[in-house]
Amino acid sequence: MRDQTFMKLMALMPKSALSSLAGWASRAEALSPLHRWAMRAFARKYGVSVEEAEHGFEGYPTFAEFFSRRLKEGMRPIDARENIVVSPVDGTVSQAGYAAAGECIQAKGIRYPLGALLGSEDAASPFKEGAFATLYLAPRDYHRIHAPLNGKIDGYAYIPGEFWPVNPRSVRARHALFCRNERLITFLSTVAGPCAVVKVGATCVARIRASYGEVVTHSGKPGEVHRFAEAIPVNKGDELGAFEMGSTVILLFQQGRVRWDDALVAGSSVRMGRRIGVLT
Repeated sequence: MRDQTFMKLMALMPKSALSSLAGWASRAEALSPLHRWAMRAFARKYGVSVEEAEHGFEGYPTFAEFFSRRLKEGMRPIDARENIVVSPVDGTVSQAGYAAAGECIQAKGIRYPLGALLGSEDAASPFKEGAFATLYLAPRDYHRIHAPLNGKIDGYAYIPGEFWPVNPRSVRARHALFCRNERLITFLSTVAGPCAVVKVGATCVARIRASYGEVVTHSGKPGEVHRFAEAIPVNKGDELGAFEMGSTVILLFQQGRVRWDDALVAGSSVRMGRRIGVLT
């Protein structure tokens, strides 16, 4: 099926309602026998590394808990060097580069403005001309998000939106896709200056949860921008949040503060805690 045909079909789908239904089903403890079957079938189909998980299948009452599973201690060693940026997730690089004229590359021939992604020009101002990396989390991947550097959590922005798929086909076909979909953005002050970790929702991404407060997306609450009265200290590799189904993370830094490694190119794999760049 061609990309544009696929997107036309997706336009006809009730994506928000479908995502709500998928979220409810994935969390409903009454469906426990179905959850057990779904976990095993999902792991077989997508090649999930179940041996890395904190628990076996029996340790997860619902599919949502299995999907957002933690890993066994020590499975993702963190590069602790002060000048090294580590990947916040397991995934695949969609795009990586520098935000020329305040725009990031979504795919070949498609750019989007940082102001639209972050919800305002004020929020985007620190990141214009800075380093960006778009990391896609496939169904098989570990779905928790971590801090790429030492620093503090200054606040967050929850931006309600649509629920288009974020797979490679959709990224190639839908203009400003990441600016349309629901987002939860964590703003950090790090040893490299301001940093934003943008968690993007998608079709059947039931919810995105923050680890630093009672912040849950797609739960009927309106959008919100919040700055903590006292910033929350965070170490490199500390958990920032989790997807209850898979999606995309966009990492943003201030101009001139981070240089990506040459290996960070479209199609390359990343692992949480491993080096992806260096402070300049």
